[in-house]
Amino acid sequence: MQNKIQILSTKNISDSFIEYADDNNICIDSLNFIETEETVSDEIKNRIIELSQQNITVIFTSSNAVNAVGKIVKNQANWKIFCTEPGTKRTVEHIFSNSSISGAAKDAEELSGKITEDKSVKQIVFFCGNQRRDLLPSELNKNGIDVEELIVYNTTEKPQIVSKRYDGILFFSPSAVRSFFSKNTLEEHTVIFTIGKTTGAEVKKFSNNTMVISDIPDMEKLINEVIKYFSAIKTV
Repeated sequence: MQNKIQILSTKNISDSFIEYADDNNICIDSLNFIETEETVSDEIKNRIIELSQQNITVIFTSSNAVNAVGKIVKNQANWKIFCTEPGTKRTVEHIFSNSSISGAAKDAEELSGKITEDKSVKQIVFFCGNQRRDLLPSELNKNGIDVEELIVYNTTEKPQIVSKRYDGILFFSPSAVRSFFSKNTLEEHTVIFTIGKTTGAEVKKFSNNTMVISDIPDMEKLINEVIKYFSAIKTV
């Protein structure tokens, strides 16, 4: 029997994706290198409740933020929403059915462009985590848009030593990249797969290994990139 390709995912992924990869001769192990925790203070909770009664424009770039805010306002808010896609957008559509999505993009850079193109936006609320990047609020401020940031979840690095040899590593966030490389190095043959350019840029600070960046920040897309990459190698 042919040996399976060994892949490490730096966050837990669903059994359906693991089974899908296994059907394509790829074995995926999962280890969480970061932890996220909803952390909404009483002050921020009261502010969110206040905002839920207003017709405002908001930003979500993480499903963690959508879920945290959704537990406070449910679907009652009538907001104009900008968000990243596809994962965060799906969560927004599920939780905030009364609100409208005015724009969606695959990363913060593209999203900032869509927001600034909408000349009606003068103020915006950004629901984010404690490790959010500066790019989005910085670009909006440069274009005269006032940004109110409300931190609704925390991301904590959880470094672990990996002793097993892997053919590929999956990364989903810059914080997971930093966490992994704080305890580990990669062999030259190991291929890196990342969701999005931002995570890819973080990887380049630590490794020169071959890297495949999914142009769409989506789990299924990334798994398909892994399958495509190793299938191509077998046919060479």
